[in-house]
Amino acid sequence: MKVTFLGTGTSQGIPIIGSKHPVCLSTNSKDKRLRVSVLVAWDNYTYVIDCGPDFRYQMLRAECDRIDGIVFTHEHSDHVLGLDDIRPFYFKQGDIPIYAHKRVLKSLRKRFDYIFATKNKYPGAPTVITNRVKNKSFKLKNMKVVPVNGLHDKLQVFGYRFNDFAYLTDMKTVSDKEIEKIIGVKILVVNALRIDSHRSHFNLEEALQFINKVKPGKAYLTHISHLLGFHEDVEKMLPENVFLAYDDLEITI
Repeated sequence: MKVTFLGTGTSQGIPIIGSKHPVCLSTNSKDKRLRVSVLVAWDNYTYVIDCGPDFRYQMLRAECDRIDGIVFTHEHSDHVLGLDDIRPFYFKQGDIPIYAHKRVLKSLRKRFDYIFATKNKYPGAPTVITNRVKNKSFKLKNMKVVPVNGLHDKLQVFGYRFNDFAYLTDMKTVSDKEIEKIIGVKILVVNALRIDSHRSHFNLEEALQFINKVKPGKAYLTHISHLLGFHEDVEKMLPENVFLAYDDLEITI
């Protein structure tokens, strides 16, 4: 399995528009972060977890010419606003499967009503095949996927485990019962927004505490804001098996 980090930034990305913060002015490419998403590929299958407003460019940069579906964590704009940009895939492949909690599917139907239309549909609009995700395992082709339930402040969010890879973003609270689903994975990806506490995201300290509970082989931090600091500086602060993810990073599991 290969995982490509399409984006590792928070909702505003880095640099933030108009910001003079030193991290936003950094010339290090690892400090430039698109909105958070990953590409997960195995055998001849390719799935995207979330498709935010940078989706088009992320697909071009990754030289991705086919996707087998999109798996959504939740409905916030930085995770869903690229849905219209599945059109090139739709024109080549046909209807695109999407997988999400029923609340997320309802939100997508409202925001992208023209995609979900069944009458008088605009001919240039893509079509999706909806698949409701519950808090129980499901199959993507030959892969068993295990949802991991958590809270983003008070909003339910799904993380996902693909074999020995687990991806969690926008988490603030995860119960011990849900943590048991990912204990000992080879690779864990989890959000770490900044140094200071935040009401709806793990900060760095909380992310490291969470990693200690999961005990993965390696962990990568994502959904990073400029307030976490410079990539090179933060890397020096981390335990030996924990790393900052960065855009276009590829890992093989």
